Amino acid sequence: MASACFIARCVSVPAHLLAHRTPLAITSCRLRRHGAAGARSVCAAGRMLGSVRYGTGAGLGSKQADAEVAAVPPSVPVRVAYELQLAGHRYLDVRTEGEFGCGHPAGAVNIPYMHSTGSGMAKNSRFLEQVSVIFRRDDEFIIGCQSGRRSLLAATELCSAGFTAVTDIAGGFSAWRENGLPIKQ
Repeated sequence: MASACFIARCVSVPAHLLAHRTPLAITSCRLRRHGAAGARSVCAAGRMLGSVRYGTGAGLGSKQADAEVAAVPPSVPVRVAYELQLAGHRYLDVRTEGEFGCGHPAGAVNIPYMHSTGSGMAKNSRFLEQVSVIFRRDDEFIIGCQSGRRSLLAATELCSAGFTAVTDIAGGFSAWRENGLPIKQ
């Protein structure tokens, strides 16, 4: 239960979740160490964007459930992402170059997470290297794609690689456009 006390001091956790003995973990772009004592912060406390994940990991394979370090980025709605951009966060667009060319948020930087191939999509093997050239590990930035799936994968990979201020945009560029947020053609 020590981990529940730690979590309760960081975020609001419904009392019925704290009553269970099932481990809780904060999900954010902060590295968390999981073990017998539950989750605890590996790096300095900072922004507490995130949510609480409830579960035992029983549905995961034993290697995944026993993983020592997990990194999960926070996801925010597009309007919150836009406010973050106005506040100084940079926008990383991980869509393909073709998608980006058809319209993108003003000021966005394009580094595709995946490339179109003749048979579908393939991961950009130089993605981390390309991002590291433009962004420092502690730069605050938001990540978007077309619908939110690729950006979540990219944000998770960046968090695992040590980027500490990554925020995923839920709904991606489609939701950005639907909400009438600024677009550059």
